[in-house]
Amino acid sequence: MKKFVARGACDLKTFTDENYPQGSFAFAALLRARDIRVNGVRTGANVRLNAGDEVTYYTTPAQEAKRSHDVIYADENVMVCDKYSGVSSEGLASELCHLGALPVHRLDRNTEGLIVYALGGAAEEELLRAFRQRRVHKTYLALCKDAFAQPCGTLTAYIKKGEGGVKVYGSPCAGALTAVTEYRVEERMDGIALVNIALHTGRTHQIRAHMAFIGCPVLGDEKYGDGALNKKYGARRQRLVSKTLQFELEGPLKYLNDIKFISRFVPHI
Repeated sequence: MKKFVARGACDLKTFTDENYPQGSFAFAALLRARDIRVNGVRTGANVRLNAGDEVTYYTTPAQEAKRSHDVIYADENVMVCDKYSGVSSEGLASELCHLGALPVHRLDRNTEGLIVYALGGAAEEELLRAFRQRRVHKTYLALCKDAFAQPCGTLTAYIKKGEGGVKVYGSPCAGALTAVTEYRVEERMDGIALVNIALHTGRTHQIRAHMAFIGCPVLGDEKYGDGALNKKYGARRQRLVSKTLQFELEGPLKYLNDIKFISRFVPHI
């Protein structure tokens, strides 16, 4: 059993995603069994919550044991985790808050791989600054529809946030931000390509939206992807991994610059 208190208004599923990863994994089953109580009342629906509402999850030991992450590195300043697909960044931060972990960036819920937390105010300040100044170098691996005209390239487009996602444009337009994405096809297999991707800008949904824009959407992406391709492979989550990470830090944290962090995950069909 796990108990939480809502800090603001939202629906039960959103609250669960952002606070209890194991409850999020088991959410449909918990609703079917009416094993969630809101203010002591059992519910089988995605009800609205208000600030102060008490939410209790009657998860089984097996449900509670489902892993949300692996810690691949930790010291007194930094924790680097491998986040599992299906876990929101907010939910993982909630799970790790008792360790003093402070989020300094995020991954989409269904993107798995490397995510970094600061373990103290000074580390948080430098890591936030490093992410903002593009001094954290990351590469991703993705399975994409293999419609690449060239085996590698650096793409420039313009991304504009909208309701429910982003829109990509081939030329500058009002309100759109420049997005630069570098890719290299590593392997080809039955209409799918394994692609190494590096971001030179950090826009919302940049990889997913940019790959879709050039006709090579990420397999399993239900927002920007190819529905027929996803159905063919039974893919319901984007096959996208935050694979490697290297810091270019200053001051007391620069000892981390010598470490290359590598996720154990690889995208699979």
